[in-house]
Amino acid sequence: MEAALKNYTTLVLNADFRPLSYYPLSVWPWQLSVKAALSGRVNTIVEYDRVVRSPNMEMALPSVVSLKEYVKLVNRPAFTRFNVFLRDKFTCQYSGQRMPSHELTFDHVIPKSRGGLTTWENVVTASSEFNLRKGNLTLEQAGLSLLNLPCCPSAWQLMENGRSFPPNYLHTSWQDYLYWDTELEQ
Repeated sequence: MEAALKNYTTLVLNADFRPLSYYPLSVWPWQLSVKAALSGRVNTIVEYDRVVRSPNMEMALPSVVSLKEYVKLVNRPAFTRFNVFLRDKFTCQYSGQRMPSHELTFDHVIPKSRGGLTTWENVVTASSEFNLRKGNLTLEQAGLSLLNLPCCPSAWQLMENGRSFPPNYLHTSWQDYLYWDTELEQ
């Protein structure tokens, strides 16, 4: 039975009804959402038409839940390769080409060999081709320029960038909770 239920993931919203994250989208497997609902840590907002049973009870699987306690998002996100790619929208900052993450690297604007640090302000997303082309040269020496100057993004900026990359699977019951605060078309 568990294999048949593996596609019943649950969208997890913060107490303010916004997703905890957009990319990756904050989802839980059905087992975790059932456990959280039974322990009273979440409110079930929308349910699937599918139920799970125990000898003592029957429960509809949660499709969308909200946390009962608000989780404050950190304003300064962790400096990770993934977050650099997300800040730069998975786009090589030299060529402007958007690429899948497995085809991207990050590049030190001021090369490490020249004293450059591995920080938000000195690292950009680059394709392997442009990373090799630049090597340990400065931008001027390599004849390159950046699309955007690197900086530390806020958690809000990363979340906004993540909204541009919808996940492969979105249940129809999630739509009202994912994009409710986007600008409406005229």
